[in-house]
Amino acid sequence: MTGTMKGAGIFLAQFAGDTAPFDSLPAITKWARDLGYGGVQIPAFIPSLFDLEKAATSQTYCDEVKGICANSGVEITELSTHLQGQLVAVNPAYDAQFDAFAPASVHGNPKARQEWAVEQMKLAARASRNLGLTAMASFTGSLAFPYLYPWPQRPDGLIDEAFTELASRWRPILDVYDENGVDVGFEIHPGEDVFDGITFEMFLDKLDDHTRCKILYDPSHFLLQQLDYLEFIDIYHERICAFHVKDAEFNPTGRQGVYSGYQSWTNRAGRFRSLGDGQVDFRGIFSRLAQHGYDGWAVLEWECCLKHPEQGAAEGAPFIKDHIIQLTDKAFDDFAGGAADRAALRNMMGIK
Repeated sequence: MTGTMKGAGIFLAQFAGDTAPFDSLPAITKWARDLGYGGVQIPAFIPSLFDLEKAATSQTYCDEVKGICANSGVEITELSTHLQGQLVAVNPAYDAQFDAFAPASVHGNPKARQEWAVEQMKLAARASRNLGLTAMASFTGSLAFPYLYPWPQRPDGLIDEAFTELASRWRPILDVYDENGVDVGFEIHPGEDVFDGITFEMFLDKLDDHTRCKILYDPSHFLLQQLDYLEFIDIYHERICAFHVKDAEFNPTGRQGVYSGYQSWTNRAGRFRSLGDGQVDFRGIFSRLAQHGYDGWAVLEWECCLKHPEQGAAEGAPFIKDHIIQLTDKAFDDFAGGAADRAALRNMMGIK
């Protein structure tokens, strides 16, 4: 074990908006602190909160950002580049939808959009370093996901080619993160080519086990896939560098199951919920993470098909704090122990 997990943190992306207190970094961080959060995960794709290019080139600006957060009583947990990371690899089927994530100047031009995304990712590495951060949250993007279901039959080599290309795009980016001393925590997420443990292993293998390729652990996506999210921690704990605390529920019926029949979020068998309203075993998760020495931040990502976001945020901080386990420095049965030497131990077993 190393240290105790930090929290509660909150991912600001789902709360940022055009009205106070959600329209500026000073206001939204004070709002978060007033709700009991000690950390904020800052989306590096919302200009009203954060200027990524300026942060990558100006230590003075980064010191100002840290000062704003400190004055509000919070720390920065990580930067998030989910939208930019998504655009590093886009299957043409998603071109029209994902153009919205990029500047208008690259719309309709997949090559220019990808180049923009790669540069954004490299800026985020330098910005994270300037902010004194050691991890950053992102997506891998996807080339193969439209071919997830194996019908029509996939041509031999399609998936291997997709992961070879995905790795070739990410390797130089990860090298920049290595130069800056920052890990990339990829959120394992349906819609990305890396959406479960096996696909993470495939990606990592193509990257020759790159040391900066890490995991942002979010159990909600695993519950909706019916994956054992507790064993996932046991298997991949050495690669987990970030943690989204998000709840979900899966209620299959005679009409729909995992794929949920193209229904809206409210009407899906699998849907995201506010903390405590779903089915995720957070007691088990926090215990497993503590057992394996995770000492990063526990960050609320609020996504719920029913509850108002401000109610979800207000409930999130105490929920997370209640689940964080302060690691013990003694064994529960120490009171019954006694000093022993080798001779005494051998004597107990009748060894002469």
